[in-house]
Amino acid sequence: MSIVTMFEYDFMVNAFEAATIVAVAASLVGYFLVLRGQTFAGHALSHVGFAGATGAVLAGVSPLLGLLVATVLAGAGMGFLGERFQHRDVAIGIVLAMSLGCGLLFLHFFTAYATQATALLFGNVLGVDAPTVLALLALGILIIAALAFISRPLLFATLQPELAEAKGVSLRRLSMLFLVIVALATAASVQIVGILLVFTLMVAPAAAAQRVTIKLWPGLLLSVGLALVEAWLGLTLAYYSDWPTSFWITAIGAAIYMLALSISRQKHVSEYRHEHHHHDEDQVWRPAMTGSREPKRLSARGEEITARARPISSSSHEH
Repeated sequence: MSIVTMFEYDFMVNAFEAATIVAVAASLVGYFLVLRGQTFAGHALSHVGFAGATGAVLAGVSPLLGLLVATVLAGAGMGFLGERFQHRDVAIGIVLAMSLGCGLLFLHFFTAYATQATALLFGNVLGVDAPTVLALLALGILIIAALAFISRPLLFATLQPELAEAKGVSLRRLSMLFLVIVALATAASVQIVGILLVFTLMVAPAAAAQRVTIKLWPGLLLSVGLALVEAWLGLTLAYYSDWPTSFWITAIGAAIYMLALSISRQKHVSEYRHEHHHHDEDQVWRPAMTGSREPKRLSARGEEITARARPISSSSHEH
């Protein structure tokens, strides 16, 4: 079987189109989610979405509609609580577990939709039809447009929250808007990898990109590129191996992150050795007769933080 043969099937064409749309939107949102340190809150939204979807099935309406409504309301609520909620892992964990429990309770009363619940939990990209692709396209455009609209103040508030608030930026309102966008991206990602694996497309590419580069635009582009590699390669391997698509996407995402982590560590080791090599040369060639005191050198960690902060700070000024 060849690549051409794979694209002769409509369900594979629909799967690639849907995966491409979701990968681009989710990776862009995920980049800011990782940068803001809100990945756990984003994970909780997916579980809230499961309760919303199963509750919608029990009520006789579309599960996607219930998923959207539940995640958007939860995102707005979490954003409204702001710092009081974002850094309380226990509270987020309770919401996460309670939402999953409610979803299972709804399924208990409507067991006929157990297969549909499995698709919600683990995704079913090969079952996406043409109308769903169009719906995902509209949702993806909305997500990217909304993220572009708030990207400048969002970056400012992420890097320098005190200064942003002093300049009149409403951190609470900005957090609410951003988490609503995260909720929309979560609802879209569920169609591809499911609720339990939504981190695969939203967090793994972004986290890997931020390990490789600290610059904004290269990081965003790399995040999108890695997400597309995960989605496309995962679909291709699933087609030829007959293994679940979500497994392949998840495995590739984990492998990419481990590779990025290795590259990051190697770069830090190289920088450390380079710094200490020049430091030793300075000690050898420093004139003994000069009595002047030289400025105190920063530690390796201090210089690393300064080097990391400088490009990001310049990016925020550009925005």
